[in-house]
Amino acid sequence: MSPNRPVDLDRLDREILAVLAHDGRATYQEVSQQVRLSANAVADRIRRLRAQGVIRGYRADLDLARTGRTLTALSDVNLRDGVEHRGFEASLEQLPQVVGAVHVTGEYDYQLRILCTGTEELEAVVETLKQDHGVRELRSRIVLREVELDPTRALA
Repeated sequence: MSPNRPVDLDRLDREILAVLAHDGRATYQEVSQQVRLSANAVADRIRRLRAQGVIRGYRADLDLARTGRTLTALSDVNLRDGVEHRGFEASLEQLPQVVGAVHVTGEYDYQLRILCTGTEELEAVVETLKQDHGVRELRSRIVLREVELDPTRALA
């Protein structure tokens, strides 16, 4: 199966995915009770969804602000001429403050999500990106508040 080809999901698949999206540690039995299907049938469906790449894994939902990273910035980035995109992307692994990156269309090359302990650390990250990672231009905005939306809405 092609990794980019959409997978056909029926109503039960969508219900199972919604349960797991809210509680990745739910047992087959717990999921089966919520979707009104046997635990064995749920297990078979979950194994199939994993094999198809719909379920990529299970993770803890971390609140990094509780670890001291209370400042979130969204930074739009343009690379210097000649900087390879793949090389830039790989170099981001050296910056633990950069927790997300998307290659975008429009005026900028990338948008980065940066978590810092404060503005001094953000300033240091910005300077490092410019000096060592091929960034020509960077425009940052500080996140005031995140709006929580349920990602399982996309399963409808």
